[in-house]
Amino acid sequence: MTDRIIKNGSMALTAFFVFTICLCSTLYVKAATPYYYQIKVYHFKTKAQENRLDAYLQNAYLPAVHKAGVKSVGVFKPIKQDSLDKKLYLFVPYKTWDALETTDQKIQKDQTYTAAGKDYLDAQYNDPTYNRIETIVLRAFTNAPEPLTPNLTARKADRIYEMRSYESATEKYNASKVKMFNAGDEIGIFKSYDFNAVFYAQVIAGSHMPNLMYMTTFNSMDDNKAKWKLFFADEKFKALGKMAEYQKNVSKAESFFLYPTDYSDY
Repeated sequence: MTDRIIKNGSMALTAFFVFTICLCSTLYVKAATPYYYQIKVYHFKTKAQENRLDAYLQNAYLPAVHKAGVKSVGVFKPIKQDSLDKKLYLFVPYKTWDALETTDQKIQKDQTYTAAGKDYLDAQYNDPTYNRIETIVLRAFTNAPEPLTPNLTARKADRIYEMRSYESATEKYNASKVKMFNAGDEIGIFKSYDFNAVFYAQVIAGSHMPNLMYMTTFNSMDDNKAKWKLFFADEKFKALGKMAEYQKNVSKAESFFLYPTDYSDY
């Protein structure tokens, strides 16, 4: 009898430890440290500039930052370019703030990078590779702390990457919209309709603040329209939008329809 009690007690203790380990693991996953993102928008005018940008990013920059520890980098272009102000979007996710601050300095010491990127790095003042660079720094949402690679079946050239920017009238309204994504689980509604998000994040430095940005992906524009129709008809989303704490928290919304370059990691 004593041996049976000891055995049962040991089994119960083992089960307790297993449960505790699983619980701690779950809490650890939920408490993952949010990434920092950098979006660079290259503004240019000519096809020659575009070709030089592509060559630099594909042959020099992406290989160098991969070597420096950045796993994946996104390179996107607008589906419809403005002929007077063409753009290229570079999305770089960093695990830590230190990585965001130091990676560009690290790759400057990489001789393979400086050799492959010579045309870009040594461009003359009267023959620049771009006209201007716009930089946006973001911090990932707590409920979406890491970037995700979309699960799409269409070839890259046909895919639609929709990047949205939601500006708010004040910081308080911005905090309300961020809360709507996290505590309100707007992210969960997106997941339920397979929006294949790359990231959700709050802008912490940029020219349009306060705001948040996120990127969802689709196999086609028809796929985009069909999923948004389901999203806006969702009863949970409708109820969320009626809650007093989430009223008037977006003052300006913009959508940027992009496609990934052949060499983009996303």
